[in-house]
Amino acid sequence: MDRIDRKILVQLQQDGRITNAALAEAVSLSPSACLARVRRLEADGIIRGYRADIAIEKLRTSLLIYGEVTLKRHLPEDFRAIEALFAEDPRVLEAAEISGKSDYMVKLLVTDMAEWRDLTAQWTSGPWQIERVTSSVAMHHSKLFNGFPL
Repeated sequence: MDRIDRKILVQLQQDGRITNAALAEAVSLSPSACLARVRRLEADGIIRGYRADIAIEKLRTSLLIYGEVTLKRHLPEDFRAIEALFAEDPRVLEAAEISGKSDYMVKLLVTDMAEWRDLTAQWTSGPWQIERVTSSVAMHHSKLFNGFPL
């Protein structure tokens, strides 16, 4: 990873649809050398994919929830079970095991508070060993994710 690779990553984070020719010009490489670097970054797993940034609120009613999940027990199988639960539910946008008073931080998209209430009731009464779920509702986005600082 050198400064040119970092420049490529910065450009791709800003515009994932940039043409290879425009990208090559932006980072001062030939198109073939630029494409080879991009393919290497993809093969190495540094570039994980390309996505559209969708304004979900223009498509449907949505409520963005940030939740903290605390487990009753801390056995390896409990962590595997909860991570499988998160992975299979499309409403869970992100989940991370965290340090502190809770075990996981989750970011979810639900239709409304009733759906969130039903989901937390399922989680805490199910077999996943969830003791508690605390949550906060996103009221307004003051800054959206726009790429990692490189």
